[in-house]
Amino acid sequence: MALSRVCWARAVLWGSAATPGPHVSRKLQLVRCGLAWGAPRSSKLHLSPKADVKSLISYVAAKTKVINGKYHRFLGRHFPRFYVLYTIFMKGLQMFWADAKKARRIKANMWKHNIKFHQLPYREMEHLRQFRRDVTKCLFLGIISIPPFANYLVFLLMYLFPRQLLIQHFWTPKQQIDFLDIYHALRKQSHPEILCYLEKVIPLVSDAELRWHMTELCAKKALSRAMLLTPHLPPFLLRRRLNTHMAVIHQLDKALAKLGVGQLTLQEVKSACYLRGLNSTHIGEEKCRTWLGEWLQISCSLKEAELSLLLHNVVLLSVNYIGTRR
Repeated sequence: MALSRVCWARAVLWGSAATPGPHVSRKLQLVRCGLAWGAPRSSKLHLSPKADVKSLISYVAAKTKVINGKYHRFLGRHFPRFYVLYTIFMKGLQMFWADAKKARRIKANMWKHNIKFHQLPYREMEHLRQFRRDVTKCLFLGIISIPPFANYLVFLLMYLFPRQLLIQHFWTPKQQIDFLDIYHALRKQSHPEILCYLEKVIPLVSDAELRWHMTELCAKKALSRAMLLTPHLPPFLLRRRLNTHMAVIHQLDKALAKLGVGQLTLQEVKSACYLRGLNSTHIGEEKCRTWLGEWLQISCSLKEAELSLLLHNVVLLSVNYIGTRR
């Protein structure tokens, strides 16, 4: 009897577990659906790690831009003179970095296709020439900034001697005009020496009419310095540097003749004229283009063995130009 009651109690309990109520069965169905389809995920889990990194980078960049703008407004409001120098310095760094990347791209293209310097287009050739001069000028700053805490001295020297230590990217617009005038005045210091040399050569000319023209030319005009190259070098190094410099200009002239003077911008025309001895900072665009065209006619007719004539041409054409003010 007792055994039958125990069996009946077990049957009741198993029956209730096997046939749950409607509320319990609903929960079981939800659990089974969850196991079959997967548990609901959080919204944050939909983003991949790369998307999280990109969103973080964009957020930091936006915040940095806002802080940088506030900093610029603060400097412009409280330190206007320093802000002008700071802006020019930062723009100069950006321009110099862009020049470095362009020069590297040109060099890589030369190595890839086995192209020589004289085979490049005019703009690429001129860019490499100018970038080399800029790097040479910046090399001194890099050397003196090596010792510890020397960078503070470098900034002071840059502020006190911008013409001697900085390239044109870091000059103000007024400094660009003033410094180019100073450099042109330095070129003109060699007038007596070159005049004396020409006067000695004139008697050796057999043509009387040509001799008269050269004498009159030397009497009326002072000759500007041929190139902005340091004279503080041994004679054989100075001669080699002059020959190399004139060979580069001759190659530039050939490339420019292929391109055409009319394809150059105003800044490119003025820079080309100044490189060849003309103080183009105070001359109009059309006159500069005319002068540069005359230069190309003479330069392209010369051979490599006659480059010394091109060196004197730098002096003669620039000094005897009517439109030169200084």
